[in-house]
Order: sequence, then structure tokens, then C-alpha cells
Amino acid sequence: MSMNFNLDELNNLDMSDMGSWPLAGKVIVIAVLAILIATLSFFLLVDDKITQLGVSEAKEQELRQVYRVKYASAVNLELYKKQMVEMEQTFSYLLKQLPATHETPGLLDDITYAGTSTGLTFVKINWLPEIEKDFYTELPIKIDVVGDYHQFGNFVSEVAKLPRIVSLHDFSVSTDKEERLVFNVIAKTYRYKEAK
Repeated sequence: MSMNFNLDELNNLDMSDMGSWPLAGKVIVIAVLAILIATLSFFLLVDDKITQLGVSEAKEQELRQVYRVKYASAVNLELYKKQMVEMEQTFSYLLKQLPATHETPGLLDDITYAGTSTGLTFVKINWLPEIEKDFYTELPIKIDVVGDYHQFGNFVSEVAKLPRIVSLHDFSVSTDKEERLVFNVIAKTYRYKEAK
């Protein structure tokens, strides 16, 4: 059988008798049917699967990333536990440096002693209203003392040596009516607020 493309024969093909068609006509019909079946198969059977495959591959990458993070956490678990113990010990140590409610009057005595031992004369020392913060309470103390610059420096040094945390804020040096130097400062200590 030869494949001659005679257009007259192809135009006069009898649809009811396909077996008698020339080879060229049969090849064209088979090719068109094959292309049609392949196209329909792709859109009906394969296209949706390709979309699902893309989604699955993206999910796989996401799960791999989650796995890497969890694996890194699991590998370092002992290190994290050790760090947690160290942090709890440090926190406990720092909490011990904050005065408890029953220790705050003694703190005034400690500050007064630090001032008088450096030669300062106290004009005023008293508690100001407490300031509530998220995790702690500020306990400010207004202090006015008379002395010289070296005594002020020594006083600040002695306050820094106290066993409880005390910070000094808003300080100023001025002169009074008698031309003496007056050191005005607000000392703050802190009390941890227990979780309720």
C-alpha cells in the first residue's frame, strides 16, 4: 500500500465504509483520534494529578523544614535543659537580691549607715509611693544629704556594695542657705511580684 495524498480521494471518503479508505485517510483519522484521546486523557486524568503532585511537593518541603527544626531542638535538648537549670539558678540568685516586704525597713537602715559611715549628714530620707510594673514593683526612696563631693562618691560606692539591688536615679547637687553642698537622689529598689 502506498501513501499517495490525492485530495480528490480524501474529499470523497465514505464515512460508512472506512475499511476501503486509502492509507493516507486512515493515517490522518488515526492521528486525529490519537491526538484527541491524548489531549482528553491529559486534561481528564493527568492534569489534576500534576496539580496534586505540586501541592504534595510543597507540603513535603514544609514538613522537611518542620522536621529539621524539631530535629535540631531534639539534638540540643540536653543543652537546653542545662541552660534552663542555669537560668533558674541565676533568677533565684537575683530574686534573693531583691528585698522582701519585711526587709524594706532594714534597707533604709543600710542606706542610712552607708551615708553616715562616709561622713554625710542626712537632711531627709523617706519612701515615695510604690510604682507597679509588669513583673516587679519599684520602691523609690527620696534622699537628701549634706557633704562634699568625695563623700557623695563614697556614699554611691557604699550603696552599690549593699547586698540588695539598689539603683540611684535623678541625682543633683546644689547648695543650701548655709552654702553647704546638698546631694539629692532617688534610690530605687525592686520587689518581685509573685504570679497570682
